[in-house]
Amino acid sequence: MIIVAGQILVEPEQREGYLQSCVEVIEQARKAPGCLDFALTADLVTAGRINVFERWESAEAVRSFRGDGPSQEQQAEMISASVSEYEVSAVRDLT
Repeated sequence: MIIVAGQILVEPEQREGYLQSCVEVIEQARKAPGCLDFALTADLVTAGRINVFERWESAEAVRSFRGDGPSQEQQAEMISASVSEYEVSAVRDLT
């Protein structure tokens, strides 16, 4: 399993528009082969922060979906981004 997690920073007044521009990508990701979860969410504490969380069956599934990454328009709105990919070797259910 692969987890992609991190944060994107945009100007606080642009965050809602940025997230709205991602709705179609989120819908496509959730339908993509190998996608177990995909979310971009507004942070509750930092006004311009967007939290990234993705869970995939394999690195191949991530690469197949990802393509070139964010659009040029989305990249232009980013102040910074810190997103990493993690390979998971074990999972323990906490519920």
